[in-house]
Amino acid sequence: MFLKSGFGAGNGLCLRQRFGGGSPALSAAGTGSGPRIWVHAASVGEVGAAVLLIREVASAVGDCSFVVSTMTTSGLGVARNLLPDEIPCFLAPFDLQPAVRKVAGAVQPDLYACLETELWPVMQAELRRRGVPLVLLNGRLSGQSSRRYAMVRGLITPMLRGFSAIGAVGPRDRERFVALGAIEERIRVTGNIKYDFGAGNNASPRLFFRNRLQVDEESVFICGSTRSGEEVMLAGVYKMLREQGDRDLVWVVAPRHMDRLAEVSALLSDAGLPHDLYTTLGESPRTRQVILVDCLGELAQLYSAGDYIFVGGSLVNRGGHNLMEAARWGRPVYYGPFIEDFSDAAALLADAGAGFMVEDGRELAGLILDHMANPARYRAACRSALEAVDAQHGAAAMQAGIIREILRGRNNP
Repeated sequence: MFLKSGFGAGNGLCLRQRFGGGSPALSAAGTGSGPRIWVHAASVGEVGAAVLLIREVASAVGDCSFVVSTMTTSGLGVARNLLPDEIPCFLAPFDLQPAVRKVAGAVQPDLYACLETELWPVMQAELRRRGVPLVLLNGRLSGQSSRRYAMVRGLITPMLRGFSAIGAVGPRDRERFVALGAIEERIRVTGNIKYDFGAGNNASPRLFFRNRLQVDEESVFICGSTRSGEEVMLAGVYKMLREQGDRDLVWVVAPRHMDRLAEVSALLSDAGLPHDLYTTLGESPRTRQVILVDCLGELAQLYSAGDYIFVGGSLVNRGGHNLMEAARWGRPVYYGPFIEDFSDAAALLADAGAGFMVEDGRELAGLILDHMANPARYRAACRSALEAVDAQHGAAAMQAGIIREILRGRNNP
């Protein structure tokens, strides 16, 4: 498991970081004043949440410094791109005592905050030994994860009880944490930081990214975070929309993992869909109606350019991806039946009339064609998407408040 390429085993520097050394970030970790907060974000999605959290904590706590660890090289790249240079970012150590002790000794955190349910027994034991308070934020437990953890309850319960506070995404998550033995009084329902985008001007990003895609009057069909097996279905959807729709349509497909780019490119070519690469559009004119996104870290903002947005990992059994990243731009969101990891967002959007589950590509094409043919229905879904997202504001501030309270308690025992 440790040696998968996405987990940073592909070169010597990554391995040295995994074993607790070879990272410039660690030597820089001792700089800064005030409490030092170690934020752990597993991968790309959690890094986005970490950026929001760090912003809120800096505002709530004031004089403090941060370090950020990730589990994947892709997450590390996005973290370094999104966070200021003064925040060290590094690959988290393997959960082995020598590596963990070396990193914990270098960082010397005053508080450790892990985003989502990242449970590492050696790491947590070492930090508790050092007297470092642990908080679990944006805590989620699906039914499947809860059942799996229940099978090793003897290991999981002490880990959950070791957290000074848990910020659970929703009431069901709170109930599942309690059922696994977490201390009920330490759990607070905070909402999902990944859905807390704050108030903003949607028009400016939309204009920027539509210019980047070199579209004007055309409609844009974006398929984000697609997984193996989905692109074939979605190519068929695009062809149906192009043939049966009443407007010019540009299709943007963004695979979840960059190591599949060659595979997806070949698939599109085999389907008779020549395409441009997204990263070339800033330097040369767009020549195709299909665009393959060949970089990480831009999808959440790129969604702003879309008119019809499908979120992947959901037509195949991958648990889905973040629906709210798409809905935040005031557009209806389409997704398949395999959405367990984001079932809370799916329920919010479906109840609002802004989320649409489909069983297959044909149903997806039919829904989009219906929205194309019924502008009033489409505009109502757009308004509902904005309203659903607006209702989620405040999660980041609540979770930052948990960190502030723990730090105050540490300084004033």
